[in-house]
Amino acid sequence: MYIETNNIRGITQKYHIVHNGGLYKRPFNEAFEETPMLVAVLTYVGYGVLTLFGYLRDFMRQWKIEKCQNAIEREEQKDFVPLYQDFENFYTRNLYMRIRDTWNRPICSVPGAKVDVMERVSHDYNWTFTYTGRVIKGVINMGSYNYLGFAQNNGACQQAAAKVLSRYGAGVCSSRQEMGNLDKHEELEKLVARFLGVESAMAYGMGFATNSMNIPALVGKGCLILSDELNHASLVLGARLSGAAIRIFKHNNMRSLEKLLKDAIVHGQPRTRRPWKKILILVEGIYSMEGSIVRLPEVIALKKKYKSYLYLDEAHSIGALGPTGRGVVEYFGLNPEDVDVMMGTFTKSFGAAGGYIGGKKELIDYLRTHSHSAVYATSLSPPVVEQIITSMKCIMGEDGTNFGRECVQQLAENTRYFRRRLKEMGFIIYGNEDSPVVPLMLYMPAKIGAFGREMLKRNIGVVVVGFPATPIIESRARFCLSAAHTKEMLDTALKEINEVGDLLQLKYSRHRLVPLLDRPFDETTYEETED
Repeated sequence: MYIETNNIRGITQKYHIVHNGGLYKRPFNEAFEETPMLVAVLTYVGYGVLTLFGYLRDFMRQWKIEKCQNAIEREEQKDFVPLYQDFENFYTRNLYMRIRDTWNRPICSVPGAKVDVMERVSHDYNWTFTYTGRVIKGVINMGSYNYLGFAQNNGACQQAAAKVLSRYGAGVCSSRQEMGNLDKHEELEKLVARFLGVESAMAYGMGFATNSMNIPALVGKGCLILSDELNHASLVLGARLSGAAIRIFKHNNMRSLEKLLKDAIVHGQPRTRRPWKKILILVEGIYSMEGSIVRLPEVIALKKKYKSYLYLDEAHSIGALGPTGRGVVEYFGLNPEDVDVMMGTFTKSFGAAGGYIGGKKELIDYLRTHSHSAVYATSLSPPVVEQIITSMKCIMGEDGTNFGRECVQQLAENTRYFRRRLKEMGFIIYGNEDSPVVPLMLYMPAKIGAFGREMLKRNIGVVVVGFPATPIIESRARFCLSAAHTKEMLDTALKEINEVGDLLQLKYSRHRLVPLLDRPFDETTYEETED
């Protein structure tokens, strides 16, 4: 059922509300505006022009007409097999290098609401950089995943981490199964299980490896993975390493997912037609490039209907969603027991490092002995563990204050305010109204670098993203909101974004919002890997 509401400046938002057994207990507002046809055409033309100039520059390099020779292969390298495919190499030297200065900018401060950026210049078309010695102070940080503001060098978390550092040292120098299992690790895992509302949990030293090394321990040959097309690279790698068959469903499209589930049940494995040993659905809580939130009530309903398993990656949603920061499960008012594998990271809302897996005790006991991350990886650093414990207790209110709850509420307020203001200015904004990841569409390749540079000139640090991390015509700037952002900071950033938007003509919105459920359903996009 759709209800039209929230009419602002002629914009009709559409809320998707399902009354089938009360799947959705709150409005679910998630829309993606169509790319204007002229903008799409000009974007393709822009990439075409850049490609033509790339071939021209390669010709000029070959005849030593171009002065910068960094893109020329050295004589001693010519007998080796190329490390990259030809087009990847071409794209890197002729397109990426033009705007390389907008990425990997070094900061020299805590990655809080404001950061200090080291100034650098290039005299060879961004192949190398030279530091000027100048530091750009007080840059408003709109790019870090510091959702709740715990990335700081003072306060309770810093004091607790410093105390643990003086007692335990910085490193453990061993895996959990050998001499690296500290009492702090045990305390952390019990706290995580209580925070998530599950029987047991296990912590890992790296968020990426939590996915890539645990999925192969859960599924293998004869199993089927159904993966969202926009899943993170760690999920993709884990799926590929597992040896299971992989099929892709359209992003957040439940009709697409159900069709794959039906086909899997009806047809079974290729050639043999035997039933799949397991069917595992891989989804994320918040998708970090789209700013969308998984339709978890519908995913769980399908999982139960077709007797499959659900793996939920809450890297961006844990701490950032839900009344008490317990993630997308709490956001929808669901039972944690309905999610078979609850994965998340400590690198964002908790201001630390590492990841976790939560679920039934049998699952965690199995992973302790079969997961490569558990058996071979070095344990989490004790000060990092203490940072997680202190910040998590703060969110849970176990520090005796309401600071954690206030941070969760402040993040929600900042998110809605920032998204509403950008839409009112006329920008095309992707994602869910409650997602602290806010993609602002840039489209054209020349505007990727221009936006990043112009914002830094105005003391605003932003992240810009382009192909191949996004579809070729959907380049974007990605803002990440934080509870540490004050309204004055957001107003300053919005003022500068508005000014740069006028300068670069980025206000493409024609207020034609397309609800995600109505996006085209195309069977030809399915992919399948067979044994």
